[in-house]
Amino acid sequence: MPKRFCCPECFGDQGLRDQLFPTLDPARGVCDFCGTTDIQLVAPERLADYFELLVNVYEPSEDGKSLVEWMMEDWQLFSHQRMDVAHAKELLGEILNDGEIVRRGFAPSASYISEGLAKWDKLRDEMMYANRWFLDVVIDENRLKQLLDMLIAPELPRQWHRARIRTDDEFFPIEKMGAPPRRRSSNGRANPAGIPYLYLGSRPDTAVAEIRPHTGEVACVADFTIPEIKAVDLRNPRKLVSPLILTDASEIGQLRADLPFLERLGEELTRPVQPAGAAIDYIPSQYLCEFIKKKGFDGVVYRSSVSDGINLALFNPELAEGGDVTLYNVTKVSVAVGSV
Repeated sequence: MPKRFCCPECFGDQGLRDQLFPTLDPARGVCDFCGTTDIQLVAPERLADYFELLVNVYEPSEDGKSLVEWMMEDWQLFSHQRMDVAHAKELLGEILNDGEIVRRGFAPSASYISEGLAKWDKLRDEMMYANRWFLDVVIDENRLKQLLDMLIAPELPRQWHRARIRTDDEFFPIEKMGAPPRRRSSNGRANPAGIPYLYLGSRPDTAVAEIRPHTGEVACVADFTIPEIKAVDLRNPRKLVSPLILTDASEIGQLRADLPFLERLGEELTRPVQPAGAAIDYIPSQYLCEFIKKKGFDGVVYRSSVSDGINLALFNPELAEGGDVTLYNVTKVSVAVGSV
């Protein structure tokens, strides 16, 4: 059987693609596993050391899932559309030089636990309903900073958008499309009252959807250009972190235990909030963004709960350069409901 080669696209892991593959003296060509063309290629066994560390955070279990299923679920590995479970098992078997291990059942090791999520829930409850400024609950700030450093947003677009609903046929010039003045800055998802951030959407319709328009209204949408910034991306932590660039199995196991905590932080920024309760309900996400800003980041990227685009809360509005302002008619507003 001729020797086969795999590529970074088989796995969909950013660290593997950007940091590990270039060090392995890759060839270039067509991947034998996922079919990607003109891509870096290495023999699967060259990846054995990295995957053996990852395998060590799982233990044999008769009732467990396969290693491939855990890797897909925990780390979103083997995310290429052609890499179904069967093909992924074939590739992992070649990496580990063990066709039997990929057929056995495994469970995550019980050695790794995280207090992050439980502590966050307690801290969240305290800051909302008990103490605001001097908190009794303490989270591990050093660990949180380590985790956030793994979620630096890659290759953000340079152009973003902000929308305002036009009233009384008023057209807002670019000078009035930025962040509000400090004294008029109300509580936002990321900012406390009086501390203005600039909220931007990746597309014009994203920016319009975020201001909750009504059908028939007209929105002014401004273009803003931002420089390269260091932002935390909380959209999908499992996809962004890379267990394969860690050098110790215990680090990988602890990261796996902390992932639900990171996902909860992302939910804080996308959770729907009623305007009447915003002053209280936004406190946890404001606290989180204040922490992120304090640790040297320029902003936070998060999912939009009302559109397919993404949002950016930019801590320093002066980093954004305003451009053109365009009028858009709101022709349709969609509403989805579900039982409580």
